Amino acid sequence: MSKFTIHSKAPIPMNNYSLSTNQENKKEEGTFSILRKFTQLLRIEKKTLMLAIFVILINSLLSLAAPLIIGHTIDTYISFKDYHGLLVFSGILLVVYIGVLITSYLQTKLMGTVGQRVLFNLRNSVFNKLQELPIDFFNVNKSGDLISRINNDTDKLSQFLSQSLVQFVGSIFVMIGAGIFLLSINFDLGVATLIPALFIIIFTYVLSPWVKRKNTRNLQSVGNMSAEIQESIENFKTVVVFNRRDYFREHFEEANLDNYKSSITAGLANNIFTPVYTLFSNIAQVIVLAFGIYLVIKGNFTLGLLVSFIAYVTNFYNPLRQIAAIWASFQIAMAGWDRISSILSLESNLPIVPEENLPIKSEFILEFKNVSFEYSVGQEVLHNINFRLEKGKTYALVGPTGGGKTTTASIIARLYDPTKGEVLLEGRNIKSYDPDERVQKIGFILQEPFLFSGTVKDNIICGNKQYENYTNEQLTGVLNESGLNNLIARFEFGLETKVLTTGEAISLGQKQLIAFIRAVLRKPDILILDEATANIDTVTEKILEEILEKLPASTTRIIIAHRLNTIENADKIFFVNSGEIKEAGSMQDAVNMLLHNKKNN
Repeated sequence: MSKFTIHSKAPIPMNNYSLSTNQENKKEEGTFSILRKFTQLLRIEKKTLMLAIFVILINSLLSLAAPLIIGHTIDTYISFKDYHGLLVFSGILLVVYIGVLITSYLQTKLMGTVGQRVLFNLRNSVFNKLQELPIDFFNVNKSGDLISRINNDTDKLSQFLSQSLVQFVGSIFVMIGAGIFLLSINFDLGVATLIPALFIIIFTYVLSPWVKRKNTRNLQSVGNMSAEIQESIENFKTVVVFNRRDYFREHFEEANLDNYKSSITAGLANNIFTPVYTLFSNIAQVIVLAFGIYLVIKGNFTLGLLVSFIAYVTNFYNPLRQIAAIWASFQIAMAGWDRISSILSLESNLPIVPEENLPIKSEFILEFKNVSFEYSVGQEVLHNINFRLEKGKTYALVGPTGGGKTTTASIIARLYDPTKGEVLLEGRNIKSYDPDERVQKIGFILQEPFLFSGTVKDNIICGNKQYENYTNEQLTGVLNESGLNNLIARFEFGLETKVLTTGEAISLGQKQLIAFIRAVLRKPDILILDEATANIDTVTEKILEEILEKLPASTTRIIIAHRLNTIENADKIFFVNSGEIKEAGSMQDAVNMLLHNKKNN
């Protein structure tokens, strides 16, 4: 699949992933600078565009030929009552108009397909880029705004390419041709006629940045409103439970009002060109009539040439009036492109950093060496952490809420990189592992599992290439070997049990079971369980404990739990709190450390 790529030179720091902040801090770009970037969208459509431009050129030449034919017919045949010549040139004029009709259809068809292909590829590129970005990005940007960028902003670009670009290019060709004819028919009259166009150009140049800013602000408000709607719908159950419909109603009304105001301002900005262009077009026609009639009276101009001249003035200024509307569409498209390119220009701050000399595999499966971490500058969550994990052992991370347990697990799984220090996986820097290789080695059962729409089978083999082509019978055999068949039996229709995106069709405990099976089937070298049994009854929890015992002997387990009974069989317990990780020793030592921390707080 073709992609549009705009790369930055270095990974984006965490605090620069906010799209709204970057947009506000972004220096205002000139129209030509934006146009250079905009052409990147059209590179893969080069052949179709060249053909479309050729058709547009033919269409423009035919349109420009008509006034010349009319003027020649008036002076040569109508003035002398030559009806045969009149009929011949009327036929020629009819052929020209048929040619205009055919080329108009062709240019619309060609540019329509270009617009749809660009839209298709652009949406793919934006969505694929989102898949490459780290969790940092999604922590600081609202999903509703991202959806608006993929749907609404890309559609603005498509509309411009499909509908407006043809008119824009055609209008430019017709204007240039009409201008040449005006100057060649009578240079003095032509110059006088084109003077109002100079004021139009100046007016457009001065106001375009302001119009683009208003459209950008409007698109941002659309994104904010989309985010507000999504948040309200996703949390509707909570809204009903606490009877806080008023809270979300007020927030939506605020977002809706902001969108209303920005839409009014953007609408005024977009429509300001048309009346101004019309005014100067009318001034030009007055100049032509006054000056042209004067030249006819003096005998320096024929009636046929005056008719042709007036037609070319119309051909020059009518496209300008069309460009007034098109230019507003262009500014909307550019505002949308700004918001889209701000995503495409991002690079992950979790790059793969190959090691030139791969070290000999370590006896430790994982090591933290002087690891420090902060989510935002100046707010350190972990400070100078050092520990080692052996293969096949079970480790427990305990501590108060907000102490850093999940953050530590996230760094182990490389959802984040440490601010300082390094993490070694089997003796290699974890940054040197390919994502597929790393995910195969490290399984992570999240505290709040996410399920995809589909079936139980779709969810448990998600991302697992080994089983993606297995039939239900083959997969059932694998589950039996892994001791997971009893868990599947807890679903009404087994592997074919339907699962909604939100997971509302099944219980919270069943969601956790699916997440558990999904991770265990990979047989990872490290399995992280972040409160993995928090939503499961004691009977199911016992079954899961038995299944954990069936994992390969080399699998290292890292258990995060608040309930101490879930970690009583751990080989080693770490107490995580206030940016530090200390070895707790025995189970009782861990209890004492928790009680001591609670007493001090």
